[in-house]
Amino acid sequence: MGDEALARELSRRGITNQRVLEAIASLDRSQFVPAAERVAATSDQPLPIGYGQTISQPYIVGFMSQALGVEPGERILEIGTGSGYQAAVLSRMGAEVYSIEILPELAAQARERLQQLGLGRIHLRQGDGSRGWPEAAPFDAVVLTAAPKQVPPDLLGQVRVGGRLLAPVGEREELQQLVLVRRTADGGAVERLLSVRFVPMTREAPRLC
Repeated sequence: MGDEALARELSRRGITNQRVLEAIASLDRSQFVPAAERVAATSDQPLPIGYGQTISQPYIVGFMSQALGVEPGERILEIGTGSGYQAAVLSRMGAEVYSIEILPELAAQARERLQQLGLGRIHLRQGDGSRGWPEAAPFDAVVLTAAPKQVPPDLLGQVRVGGRLLAPVGEREELQQLVLVRRTADGGAVERLLSVRFVPMTREAPRLC
């Protein structure tokens, strides 16, 4: 059973991309949250998923998926798998998704969950997302679901020229901006979309030896 009512609510709130709405309607968000949170799974709010992390508000997932302008067959790199919900939406939109999660527990849970859903075009890796997935680059788009202080140049460098990078950027949660960067031959053109609040992007501690 999918979330058709949730998709209708997002449509009323201004999500117009039909493939985004169909992808959200085809999924059951309650499968992506802990049992204690399932009663609120179809509400338009972020929810805790453990380990200090959250599943994003459905409107934000829809907005970001729409802003990326994903086309079927595109290769998308996601930084911050979390519960796997954003990756599942992108997959249902026809993308091939490469997703990286730094927390081993969440990575293992997402892998099992997405396998159970039969989403075969999602490649998962546990590790430091700030390094990207260079051997699979270039990507048509990169999306971050955790906030760096600034757009990571290593990740922008893994986007093909003409591709997109979408990220919440800011040093504090209350001061973040969702930005869309269109990769150019000599850098990127930045468009600020809206104010958001995401958990900070984390990196692996540097090795001393």
